[in-house]
Order: sequence, then C-alpha cells, then structure tokens
Amino acid sequence: MKSQTLIAPAKINLALDVVGRREDGYHLLWTVMQSIALADRVMVEVGPDQEGIKITCGAAGIPSDERNTAWRAARLFMDAAKIQDGVHITLEKNIPVAAGLAGGSSDAAAVLAALDQLYPQHVSRELLFELAARIGADVSFCLLGGTALGEGVGEILTPLPAWEQLPILLCKPNFDIHTSWVFKRFRLSDAGSRPDHRAVLEAVQRRDLGALAEASGNVLESVSLKAYPELRRIKNLLTEADAALAVMSGSGPTIFGVFRDEHASAAAQVYLTKKLPEDTIILRSKTIADGPREDTPYVPFS
Repeated sequence: MKSQTLIAPAKINLALDVVGRREDGYHLLWTVMQSIALADRVMVEVGPDQEGIKITCGAAGIPSDERNTAWRAARLFMDAAKIQDGVHITLEKNIPVAAGLAGGSSDAAAVLAALDQLYPQHVSRELLFELAARIGADVSFCLLGGTALGEGVGEILTPLPAWEQLPILLCKPNFDIHTSWVFKRFRLSDAGSRPDHRAVLEAVQRRDLGALAEASGNVLESVSLKAYPELRRIKNLLTEADAALAVMSGSGPTIFGVFRDEHASAAAQVYLTKKLPEDTIILRSKTIADGPREDTPYVPFS
C-alpha cells in the first residue's frame, strides 16, 4: 500500500463577472480566483489490497459515493491511467461546506494531485487538467492554486502573479446557498455595477489593494444579497471594520473582507463576533501561492 497526504486550500473570488451564456445553459465567467490558507486535509491510500473507491469523512452530510467530487476525481484518474488498484480517500474537513469556498473542488484537486504523485508519468499534465475540468468548474483552479484569471466556466486559466499574505476575514452565516440556485435566478440586467476587468488585473499586477477595492465586485451578489439580507449586513459590518474590500465569494453565502494588516483583521474578527449571531462562522485566513501541497500540521484560524 502507498499513501500521500496533501493540504487542499480553499478559494475566494477577488472579482467575479458573468459575461455570457453557452448554448447548453452554462454561464460564461470572468473571475480572479485566489487560494487561501484555510484548507482541508486529504489522505489518499492506494494498492492492490484496496477494493474500489472508498471515502472516509467524519463531517456530517458528506457523501461517500460518486456524488462526492473526490470520488469522481479518483475514478477519472484511475480510468485514464488504466490502473486497477483500489483507492481509499480520507477527508478532514476544515473548509465550510456549500460556502462558496470551493471545498469540494479543492478536495478533488488534491486527490488528482496525490494520485499523480503516487503514479508518476501515468497521466500527462495536460490530461490532468482536462480531468479536473470534467469534474467541476473550480477544480482546475484548485489544482493550479495561487492567483489566476478564470474564463469560460472557470476552467480557462491564466496564472497571475501570486498575491500572498493578504489578511482575510471569512464570514459564513448558518445557511447554505447552492450555486445552481443562484445561476437559475441570475439576470445580467439586474447585476448593477460590474467589475472593471482591466482595472482589476492591473491592481492585481501592482498588488494595489485600494485600486482592487475600487474596481472589484461580484455580480452574483445581485441574487444572493437580495434573497438573504443578512449577507448585506455582513458586508456592511466588514466595511465598518475597515476592510479595504468586502465581497461575496462565488455564489455565497461566505462574505470575506480583505485587510491591510493582521492587526486590522484581528480587530475586525472581534467586532463582527459581537455583532453577528453565535452560529456565524468567522475565520481569519490569508492569501497563499499554492494549490494542493505536502501535508503540514493544520492550525485553525481563530
């Protein structure tokens, strides 16, 4: 039996725009995605003594069959590599589920990366990213990591200079929002202000947080914030707490604030903890330059 354990970082959207729609109904995106230090831990064990694909996870509500993106990642890789060994995946969940933070996509990316290390040269890098795109729109980025422009449905990636060490405060209320629900209700005519694409990219290139705050935005807020006023309240509280940028990640419900230093993010955490319900998840994190990486002891942000 062989095993590999990787850290699977969460993802936020520094900016997100919808620029069109494909004939099959999928929306075309323009988004700047960023890896953060909050991460799941994914252990992959393989060998002829294993049977099929098995998933073990202590978190509630996580499927252990083909509904799980990590299961699908293992199936696609093993089929592509023409390997008959069994796979046992153990997930240690730290990323909130259905939060707009790509937790499931990151787990799938970590499984692909781990299997690629366990079976080197069985699958080309190009095919590995093709498999990622087949699993889900965010999986390709989660496999790449760092900072990147995503286009198409998110699978067409252009790496950008990694913007590391930006202090982040994540706020997730005690409800879920599913991506499909948001996109079914999204209308570009109702989106209001949209991100300035050129200005966002220039701000990222220069690492200019003030310029990013002026140019950024997430058009999906037009659906999620309207349906859930609590999200607008969180966004306003982050701004009151001196976040340079406060925006929803993905389709929500997580709202994150970007701060100029760790002291400001720590003070904001105290402020929002006093203002928001006790069941709100409020976590400090920071931006990183990595996708799936070798395991190190996980230290929760608090």
